[in-house]
Amino acid sequence: MNDGAFVALLAASVVAGVPIALAALGELLAERSGVLNLGVEGMMLIGAVVAFQVGNSSGSLWLSLVVGALAGGALALVHAVLTVTLRASQIVSGLSLTIFGTGLATFVGKSIEGLPLATDFRAVAWGPLADLPVVGPVLFEQDPIVYATVVLAVAITWYLRRTRAGLSLRSVGESPATADSMGIAVARLRYLHVVIGGVLAGAAGAYLVLGQVPSWSQDGTTSGLGWIALALVVFASWEPMRVLLGAFLFGFSRQLNFYLQAKGVDVPAELLSMLPYLLTIAVLVVWGSRDLRRRVGAPAALGLPYVRDER
Repeated sequence: MNDGAFVALLAASVVAGVPIALAALGELLAERSGVLNLGVEGMMLIGAVVAFQVGNSSGSLWLSLVVGALAGGALALVHAVLTVTLRASQIVSGLSLTIFGTGLATFVGKSIEGLPLATDFRAVAWGPLADLPVVGPVLFEQDPIVYATVVLAVAITWYLRRTRAGLSLRSVGESPATADSMGIAVARLRYLHVVIGGVLAGAAGAYLVLGQVPSWSQDGTTSGLGWIALALVVFASWEPMRVLLGAFLFGFSRQLNFYLQAKGVDVPAELLSMLPYLLTIAVLVVWGSRDLRRRVGAPAALGLPYVRDER
């Protein structure tokens, strides 16, 4: 085995896991508030196409990332209005969001299909650390978004476990009626975290075209990563650091296919491409069973609308 090739595989796996981690961390916050959002794929596509449009016209990576993130947040706001205020079905609203986001992204991106982006994120220079064997290329030759994602996962862990606001969020996800009786603004917390989830999903989509493949393609930009992010939240038991590690594992599985093909190992590409859909089915099965949700640590009020008069 070529050690250099395997190290390159590990480094690429970290980059490939970043958009999954960003989207999954955003969905984790939304679900911790009790709101399930199946529209992650749609929000990622909107973030990607808007970021590409802005990057193509302005040449500014950071402006593109911010605007793409805000586009995802705007789509999430629609979901919040439907599910929190109007108490619509969270599954129906989320799936509708994916369909709408996909259609809108296809329409907006029609004129830029297949065009290259002139700029992308570059690796941060860590000096001698980058020369360390194995660890250097994997950990110290990455772009700023990779490090920001790790910091974000740590910050969300601290927020949920060590802050009063995080405790309030968890209580809203477990028992909104009890939280309401303690003076916590249930609707406001749900709105806030659903929109933050959308912002992170939009940022994940933006990073795909700004930091990985600098081009827009409706069929291949996200490739089901939004569904993987949804499944990852469940399999990580709603724990941010597990989400981060799981995202890098999924990133490894995505890159492994190319590595094995380069090595001449005959692995059907269709086998790995099935993964997002299999995981989506698993998510819906877990969400549909109350007993199973309790066993894997799901918030007790996940997917349930809260009506104040029902206390």
